Amino acid sequence: MQALAGKAAQLGFDDLKITAADSIPQAPERLKQFVDAGYHGSMGWMAETQERRGDPRVLWPEARSILLLAMNYGPDCDPLSHLDQPDRAGISVYARNRDYHDVIKGKLKELASFLVSRAGGDVKVFVDTAPVMEKPLAAAAGLGWQGKHTNLVSRKLGSWFFLGSIFTTLDLAPGGAERDHCGSCRSCLDSCPTEAFPAPYQLDARRCISYLTIEHAGPIPLEFRAKMGNRIYGCDDCLAACPWNKFAEVASEAKLKAREDLISPRLAGLLTLDDPAFRTLFSGSPIKRIGRNRFIRNVLIAAGNSGDQKLLAAVSPHLNDPDPVVRGAAVWAAAQIADPATWAGLAGDFLPGETDDSVLTEWERCHPADKS
Repeated sequence: MQALAGKAAQLGFDDLKITAADSIPQAPERLKQFVDAGYHGSMGWMAETQERRGDPRVLWPEARSILLLAMNYGPDCDPLSHLDQPDRAGISVYARNRDYHDVIKGKLKELASFLVSRAGGDVKVFVDTAPVMEKPLAAAAGLGWQGKHTNLVSRKLGSWFFLGSIFTTLDLAPGGAERDHCGSCRSCLDSCPTEAFPAPYQLDARRCISYLTIEHAGPIPLEFRAKMGNRIYGCDDCLAACPWNKFAEVASEAKLKAREDLISPRLAGLLTLDDPAFRTLFSGSPIKRIGRNRFIRNVLIAAGNSGDQKLLAAVSPHLNDPDPVVRGAAVWAAAQIADPATWAGLAGDFLPGETDDSVLTEWERCHPADKS
């Protein structure tokens, strides 16, 4: 175990714990309750893979032990500084560098090969790419505990770390579970802009800004648009509020240092991105996975929340975008920042040619008469 821990540290992992494959017997029922409540929203794959997700032995019957790895991505600046700069965009800290799947999976494979070379057995590696409940497994292994925001919290790393797992047929000595250290604290719950926590330790993804900006494909529900502020990809408010972060280590240069151009980029520049430019800017980034249209939808919502009429020049071209979801978001954004005369002019130019019902609904909701 000492040699394995040393190899993990050499590869850039900040912690390693082990649990048995049957260590989360409570997970299937908790997952069922989550899905039955509809908290998974449009993430149908969670319901479809419910059986495999709830029990690692269903996913791989031969698995006996699971190694859980943590990799720190703690920010070296205020992760919420964008909230004071409404003309700029907020991108979740984890997405300000290379796609963590690519970064971690290769290291997991190397560590798994090291394990096999020393102890034999078969292995499989996972990093958020298969129906694996990493957080309950990591809690069972002692890597941390699931906080009231449902994310894993570590006394060493706070809330800022990635998880990866190595399944093995070997019988390895498991560690003990970490106890819950949240106490009476509600900082993470109270920080949520959209009240996405029905109760401590419960998350309604349908109300979560991370879900809305990344997983949700259609128009942003009206009730959440203003609450999104300028968060265009993910939301770190509940993570940043965790008091345990004061003990967390800042990620080193050798790990996942944020790209400077992804720390509070200007909304005006992002709104100019066509598909090729979007793909170029976010090459190797997890942001690329949501596609240009969903990304621009998010940026338009942020522009509408900015209160900055200067952004109208960057918003208005999207009133003629080929994607109706983008056009609808542009209508809403323009309605928030245009003065009555300008808004009436935009309606005169773009409304007569609109044929999509969802976009027409946006125009009707924001009729020029409502701007006077």
